[in-house]
Amino acid sequence: MRVRRMTCEDIAAGMGLVRAAGWNQTEADWKRFLDIGPAGCFVAEAEGGVCGSATTIVYGNQLAWVGMVLVSPRQRGRGIGTELLKVALGYLDSQESLTIKLDATPQGRPIYERLGFEPEYEIERWTRARCTETVVPRDPPAEYSTCSDLDGLLAMDQAVFGADRGGLLRSIHRDAPEFTAVIWDNARVAGYTLGRHGLHADQLGPWMAQNEQVARKLLECFLSHSRRERVVADCLKSSPFARKLLRSAGFEFSRPLTRMVRGPNSSFGCPELLCAILGPEFG
Repeated sequence: MRVRRMTCEDIAAGMGLVRAAGWNQTEADWKRFLDIGPAGCFVAEAEGGVCGSATTIVYGNQLAWVGMVLVSPRQRGRGIGTELLKVALGYLDSQESLTIKLDATPQGRPIYERLGFEPEYEIERWTRARCTETVVPRDPPAEYSTCSDLDGLLAMDQAVFGADRGGLLRSIHRDAPEFTAVIWDNARVAGYTLGRHGLHADQLGPWMAQNEQVARKLLECFLSHSRRERVVADCLKSSPFARKLLRSAGFEFSRPLTRMVRGPNSSFGCPELLCAILGPEFG
């Protein structure tokens, strides 16, 4: 087994890993990783083919992110995921990234803890399958405005997330502009959403709101634009209203995640304003 840098030619193999794991990423997501940080994306090869992956993104000078730690089912249990993580973290250390974060499944959390990560807060994935009993507005309410000028949204996201990820969010907006919405309170952003068309489902996130009323309007707006059979959202367990709103819209709890951090947490942001994250692969 050897670990090397990922290239565009490996995207097809990456999609094979995604399908085998039942994850929701697309070719466009792999391209985002390679566009933003090509030197920090890695694959493992064994028996003549790609059997694992790990990606990193450095958001400005503040925060680095680890995602897409995947290993082929028939190659698991051989330490491949751990080796990929060590290579990815070594790369980030060489870039002098002091704060490194990731979102861990319960199975992966012990591995990350052994590599120096500590829990920050809990996240839950909620999934909605369309059914006749679920009532969703056909058109977004008049209070919404689709965000053609992203400056206000991106400035608020930097404050809430804790780092500048404007290039990534602009890419997501370009691919699915119908999911980008903002609610203004005078000249202040009171809430916003973006979204993606995933492999199996539309994904809501980030979903940020100052209060429950704003959060509800944004959720209704997102669902009014989704035409997929499934929708997913990774919401903060600590949110006082996100899970209640998702449940009332027909979502059901799917699985837990833990946001973890290695190093000084200098990019804490304002998670109390988040209803749902962008996704475990991006933060």
